[in-house]
Amino acid sequence: MVIAAVPLANPWIELEPLTPGHLDELTAAVSEPDELFRWVATWRPGPSGLAEPLERTLAAAAHGDVAPWAIRRRADGHVVGSTSYLDIDEANGRVEVGSTWIGPAWWRTEVNTATKLLVIGHAFETLGLERVALKTDHLNVRSQRAIERLGAVREGVMRHHMRRPDGTWRDTVYYSILREEWPAVRARLEAALATQRSTAG
Repeated sequence: MVIAAVPLANPWIELEPLTPGHLDELTAAVSEPDELFRWVATWRPGPSGLAEPLERTLAAAAHGDVAPWAIRRRADGHVVGSTSYLDIDEANGRVEVGSTWIGPAWWRTEVNTATKLLVIGHAFETLGLERVALKTDHLNVRSQRAIERLGAVREGVMRHHMRRPDGTWRDTVYYSILREEWPAVRARLEAALATQRSTAG
């Protein structure tokens, strides 16, 4: 089994395997980059904007280390961000969902929920994996609450796990979802999407 980005879609979003051709649309989705990439350092713009992190991500994908997608919102056709499988371990049936960012214009829309439904569902239902992990900075309370709303189980904190771009130490909070837990998590995500659609209507 090879875990790689493939086209995925549901009624809310399309996930397109990341390519150099997504650069302009991804760049257009970015506003307030300091706030947006405060917690997603892998996509922090360099001197040439997002070209450098995009190139690094694609190089890692070529080695099978990550499986990255561009997120396209079906309601308006815009590319609104990116998400990836990280820490791919085919032998042990596990991945991490991470390096996810969504342009601020699409915060508090259906995009993040629909993205998680698609990538986690693909991991369990198509790839037959056993475990999906998610992690975040211990200071990123917003992200922790969002992960907990999924129904993911908080496993613990890895202290001084990595350095932030400013040189300070980051403690990383780890969460996971197991295959047997996926039906309940899926139901939560689907209910949240139904609520968002009702509110939008």
